[in-house]
Amino acid sequence: MRTDDASAPSIADGPRQTAWKAGLAGLAARLNARLEALFEAERDQLALWLPVGLGLGIAAWFTLPDQRSWIAFLLLAGGLTLACRAIAPGTRWGRALSLFSLAALLGCALVWTKAERAAAPVLAHPKMAQFTAVVEEVQPVPAREMTRLVVAPVDGSDLPARLRINVDQDKMIANLAPGASVRLRGWLMPPAPMAVPGAYDFSRTAWFKGIGGSGRALDVALVTGATSQGWRATIAGWRQSLSAHVREQLGGGAGGIAAALATGDQGGVPEADAEAMRQSGLAHLLSVSGLHLTAVVGAVMLLSLALLALSPTLALRWPLVLIAAGAAALAGIAYTLLTGAEVPTVRSCIAALLILLGIAFGREALTLRLVATGALIVLLLWPESLVGPSFQLSFAAITAIVALHEHPRMRALFARRDEPLLPRFGRVLLALALTGLAVEVALTPIALYHFHKAGLYGALANMIAIPLTTFVIMPLEAAALLLDLVGLGAPLWWATGVALRGLLMLAHATAAAPGAVAMLPTMPVPAFALMIAGGLWLLLWRTAWRRWGLVPLAVGALWTLATPAPDLIVTGDGRHLALRTDEGSFAILRSRAGDYIRDLLGETSGTEGELGALEEWRGARCNKDFCSIKMIRGGRRWTILATRSPYLVPFPALRRACARADIVVSDRWLPPGCAPRWLKADRAFLRRSGGIAVTLGAEPRVRTVSELVGRHPWAQTERP
Repeated sequence: MRTDDASAPSIADGPRQTAWKAGLAGLAARLNARLEALFEAERDQLALWLPVGLGLGIAAWFTLPDQRSWIAFLLLAGGLTLACRAIAPGTRWGRALSLFSLAALLGCALVWTKAERAAAPVLAHPKMAQFTAVVEEVQPVPAREMTRLVVAPVDGSDLPARLRINVDQDKMIANLAPGASVRLRGWLMPPAPMAVPGAYDFSRTAWFKGIGGSGRALDVALVTGATSQGWRATIAGWRQSLSAHVREQLGGGAGGIAAALATGDQGGVPEADAEAMRQSGLAHLLSVSGLHLTAVVGAVMLLSLALLALSPTLALRWPLVLIAAGAAALAGIAYTLLTGAEVPTVRSCIAALLILLGIAFGREALTLRLVATGALIVLLLWPESLVGPSFQLSFAAITAIVALHEHPRMRALFARRDEPLLPRFGRVLLALALTGLAVEVALTPIALYHFHKAGLYGALANMIAIPLTTFVIMPLEAAALLLDLVGLGAPLWWATGVALRGLLMLAHATAAAPGAVAMLPTMPVPAFALMIAGGLWLLLWRTAWRRWGLVPLAVGALWTLATPAPDLIVTGDGRHLALRTDEGSFAILRSRAGDYIRDLLGETSGTEGELGALEEWRGARCNKDFCSIKMIRGGRRWTILATRSPYLVPFPALRRACARADIVVSDRWLPPGCAPRWLKADRAFLRRSGGIAVTLGAEPRVRTVSELVGRHPWAQTERP
């Protein structure tokens, strides 16, 4: 039977389909116009997001766990780059998002490539070794009565190419310099991994530095003295000599801080003084960065201008500003090399050189574009620096300062004007206070994430400390060093010591004030990422939509505050355990644990003050071999059993004790017959997981180091 064409079903769009498509097209057009208007209004700020995109890719590589997820991120970033070009060709917002995605792709690929190229032999197991090595770095740490060496073994075929060795002060060779050959005997071990979730990961740092092991020397003997090892070794020798000279002139904490200001060597700062500087928000003064480079470069430029202007001929015929800027640039580069060329110093030196270039060409000196350029250069050269606190703290501080002073209202408020002395002085104080407050707000999340503590009175302390350091201490120290060339520096060293002791008094008084330090347990990585993203959104945009940055900032802060401290923290070797008691404080398994372990467990648990002994807590019963702890969490009674001695116990007793426990923690391998009800964290388990943090309750959860480290090249945990 033949069907008439007129009666066949139509494939043309009906009225409803046509209206729906028209509405969708209209919505897309309005969205495109809105985005184009927003990006057009922010066109001067778009370049600032290029280093942010690069940093996003680098952070993604460090955060994502394995190769498959890294490849997925690269494909996603590449797809977004092409999609933005295809969907919005010829638009400003399409180009901006495409470049941002491309920068993220390049950042991930860059750090992945550098990690693969940094691959070097790593010590597999702890061992005793005797070998000859060439000294590459000498880092005195007088506050801990030791010296830290970085050496390159020359006769140990089974040793890594570079080792970091601690040498006690009584065993150290006098005047040892880079380039010398030494004979060492000591206990070596692989680079220390993250001990518990959220702790410092030395193995990651060592990987990118090519250090394959660390240890402590039992004997050190000089084989040959230092030979010519190039300019790096020469500068390292100058740095070591200058640090020793400064500490000879000023003893104690004042000498340690003076050496840190002159050479960047913080090894001479006593731990009590260093902790006071951290708790008072003044620790940034010990790390050579923007403040110190600014003081040196500014002083050299002003002094050069003043001296050159004394000659009428030079003042009339030569470009004095350009010459002074060149002299200041050379001084900045020399100071950077002398202080060890660490990432914050290099970043500050790059920024200073760009500022001097702007001054020489009559441009505005310090802008957010300049900060972004410095960040871009540092990330391209040292992408691994992004995840370190040094990079984050230095760039957060300078970005907050510049963003505050670039804001039109703040610029009008801080601008100089013809007014009496008292209002002018008040305006300067207000500028200092607001700048200090902005820096503290910017640095607090970073300090809490990395150090689990932050000073609350830093803004007030910095109002005094920064001018004191910049305009009093550093000029006095520089003048004292110059006069030492002719033996006349003693009076200025005395004045420098007085000023430095005043700085230390300020730090200790601020740190001792009630409520001076905020401490929190390990911060969730997503919460930290939200706060960083919100802060960047607030600082880098200029129009009203910048206020949307408050949303992720608030969510991240609330997430952090709502995250409870873990109930149980166990180190990766299983020897040390910290448990949250019913009173909310923490107690440790081994009361004789050293300061390092106590500080580690105290910081990651967010505990201020001394940790108690578990055996003294009323909920624990301990003998020489075991501790049995009973506690209630989430309406459930938990029993935890932990071993505390290396001695064997009868198997029937061990099996019965394990059967009564929900969690068993041990630094030894436990037999299969030891079967707790929930978790058996013995050596076999911890070799796969690393350190753990356990949160008990209705939905108990175990966080492990292996989850955080993933399958990155420096991971030392075994895989099942």
